[in-house]
Order: sequence, then structure tokens, then C-alpha cells
Amino acid sequence: MAVAAEPVWSVDPRTGKAREQVAVEATAEDVDRAVTAAAATRDALADRTVRAALLRTAAGLLDEARPEVVETADAETALGPVRLTGELARTSAQLRAFADVVDEGAFLDVRIDLPDPTTTPPRPDLRRWKIPLGVVAVYSASNFPLAFSVPGGDTASALAAGCPVVVKAHPDHPATSELCAALLRRAAAEVGLDEDVVALVHGFDAGVELVRHPLVAAAGFTGSVRGGRALFDAAAARPVPIPFHGELGSLNPVVITRAAAETRAAEIGAGLAGSMTLGRGQFCTKPGFVLAPAGDAGDRFVAALADGVKGTEPGVLLDARMRDAFVAGAAERSGLPGVGAPVLPGAADEHTVTAGFLTVDAATLLRGGHEPLLEECFGPLTVVARYATPDEIPQVLALLPGNLTATLQMTGEDPEAAALLAALTPLAGRVLVNDWPTGVAVAGAQHHGGPYPATTSTSTSVGATAIERWLRPVTYQSTPQHLLPPELRDGNPLGLPRR
Repeated sequence: MAVAAEPVWSVDPRTGKAREQVAVEATAEDVDRAVTAAAATRDALADRTVRAALLRTAAGLLDEARPEVVETADAETALGPVRLTGELARTSAQLRAFADVVDEGAFLDVRIDLPDPTTTPPRPDLRRWKIPLGVVAVYSASNFPLAFSVPGGDTASALAAGCPVVVKAHPDHPATSELCAALLRRAAAEVGLDEDVVALVHGFDAGVELVRHPLVAAAGFTGSVRGGRALFDAAAARPVPIPFHGELGSLNPVVITRAAAETRAAEIGAGLAGSMTLGRGQFCTKPGFVLAPAGDAGDRFVAALADGVKGTEPGVLLDARMRDAFVAGAAERSGLPGVGAPVLPGAADEHTVTAGFLTVDAATLLRGGHEPLLEECFGPLTVVARYATPDEIPQVLALLPGNLTATLQMTGEDPEAAALLAALTPLAGRVLVNDWPTGVAVAGAQHHGGPYPATTSTSTSVGATAIERWLRPVTYQSTPQHLLPPELRDGNPLGLPRR
């Protein structure tokens, strides 16, 4: 007797009530059909001109559907039309940016060494480039229903590399996922590709089946440490392990020098308040841990931070589970001995939470027993550790795990700056000076990743080099010209950048 498929409901986080059923959870057979169909489109994606057209067409369709996309995403996430309009613009810009990457062709990393019998050992004719891995599994993020979801950076970069994509939808925005997947599939049809170049599945079990499927060649994930690590382990445990590029969690430490606090306490406090509460603290780059000086300058900073945070209205988090976890996490941390709460974070009512921050002496952290303060709390909460002497800063930093970002707030002639920048660099993939980490520019020099648990690999999920995750190098040795791919032939018939 067949088991009925579980329904997938769209839920309004503002009320906790179901809006509509939008899909059913995929079975193992459904996942197999989706992956197999996606794999069959791989040869058609080999044409770079078609790939670029697909990305630009998808961007245009998303822009045309903006009112419906924003309305649907807001109904499922409560992130607001202004935020989501900006996120949609970022999403379509990412797609166009990767189309430009495809057109340029430098991502193929063509390298040619002509034969030289005089070297030791003699060098044959060697021609190297990069080819797509195959079907990519993409696991959508909860906090970015567009830019890190179905039409987001993982999907855009994988398609740009020539890899078909099967997306596992996030349960917080299934209707948005279905809408965006339909637009991507329509874009494929409009440029002459099979719609199955992009597929969508729902359900926890489907996510596990996806990473285990033998035709899936790589995976990209944005989410929790627990969920990402489970999938990472499953990817490694396969008979043929695959690359798993996971973004899991980040504390994003900030160090404020004494000189900076003395000269810019109010500015830094206001800036931190804005950054830590942006998007109700649901950014992966939220500054969740701050080292600030003790004494009068540090007190002025804390007062300015309190003023900024108190001015933040209560807000709705992405779902009830995240709200409950935030409330419990805030209570656990604020209840630790020696922890103060100038602005206590927690529940405002049944559906909303208030922002806040906690304080603790750096010496207390160094004695141990306060590990929760050194772990990410998803939502509008940060921890301010007050150091008495500069030597406590590197000692506390040594307790921190890997991060996406690390920030230094300093003055122009700060004598501590060089040493502190050197101490922060091993902790993160992006190091900021006198800036705030929320907001990740989509650019060629961008790196959005970091040491574990920030990410499970050394790659970036934002920027042009995100495409490298879905490629592997191949070298042809002593191969006749007529058998070489056009990209590697003498005369450079395609006009590609070469080394």
C-alpha cells in the first residue's frame, strides 16, 4: 500500500498560520527522476553562448515578475517589501554577472605549455582547462529566500559552470521557491534548453536522498552547523565522495581598540546597533561578538549601543522554530554568571522578539564555563566582552572558531592595529577595517567563506570565483589538434584568455 506524500505548506510567520499547500514532499523516486532528468541536459549546457543567454533570460523574467515574487516572499518570511525588492535586484544582478563571466571565459583557466625537449625531464605538449563536474545539488537558505535560494548564487554559478541544478527548497518559503523555479525553467525553455536543467524538490528526506544520489557531483549548502555537517558527512560517506561546499555558521567578531573607543564611541555604538539588528539579526554576517575596552571610553560605546538597540522595534523572525531557539538562546546566555544585559533580548509577544545585547568581562571568558557566549545565536543579539588590557584580546580571539568575517575598529594612527589585524586574519575569510560586515558585495574580489565552521571548504559562495566550486581541471598531453576542444587549439579560435 503506497504511503501518501506529505503536503508542503506555506506558513505566514507573522501569525503562524498556514497560507496554502504548494507542493508535496519528494520521495526517493521523485529525487531520482529529477536528478536523472537534470543529468540528461548536461550536453546541451556545454554551449557557453546558451548558458549566458539562460542566465540573462532568467534575470529578466525575475525582474518582470518582481511584484509577485516580492509579495510571495514577504508573505512567507516577513522580511518586508523594501528588503526583498533589494534582494531580488541583487539576485538578478548575480545572474547577469555570471553571464558576463561565461562570456569572458577566464574561468576556464586555460593554460598551455608547448613541448620543450631541452628541459629536465623533457616537457611534452600540455594543455589544461576546467570542465563542469555534473549535476549540482543546491540547498536553499532560510534567511535569503532569493539571493541564497532557488535563483541564488549557488544556482547561478553552477549553471554558469555548465552544471544542471537540483534545488532542495527551504521549508520556510516553499511558495517562493516554486515561483522562482518556474521562472528559471521558463527561461531554459525560452533559450532552447530542456526545463529539467533546473529542478526543485521539497522535504527533509529528499535533501538526504539528493546528496546521496550517484549522479549528483557536488553540493552547495547555506544553513545551520548541525544540518550542514550532517549533509557534509553524508557526502563524504558516499561510495564516491563529492565536494560539499557548506556555509554553516559564524560569530563575526569585532575588535574595538581603546583609541577608537576614545575618539568614536558614539559612532561605533550606533554602527554596531544598525549592523546587528539589520534584517532582525538574521544575516549570516551579523556581528555576534565584540571585544571592547573597559573604562570610560568603553562605557560610552556601550551606552551608544544601548541607545541604538532600544530604538529597534520588535520583529518577526523567519519561523516559530527560529524564534523559540532565539528566545531560549538569549535566556541561556543572559543567565550565565557574570553576564550583564544592558538591553535584554528575548520574546516581545507570541510572534515577535526584541533585540538586545549582553556584556561580560574578558577575564570571565578566559576562565572558562561561558562557551555559549562564543557560539552564534541566530537573531538580534550580540555579546560585548570588555577587556581590561590589550593582551586579553588575542587570548579571547584564540577561543573563537572560524568565521565569515572579522572586523577591526581603529584610529588612523593606532599602534595596536597591525598586530590586531594579524590576529584577526586567521579567523575569517573577509577582514574589515572601520566598516560593518552585514552586506556582501557581489564582486570579483569578494570572498564569502572562512575557516570551519563558517564553511566546509576554502571557496566562496559570492562573487565571480564562486564558479570554481563546480569545475575540475583536465590536462590533454600530446593530443592532436583535431581532437582537442576548440578552447585549447592553436591560434585560440575562440579568443579566450590564456596563460
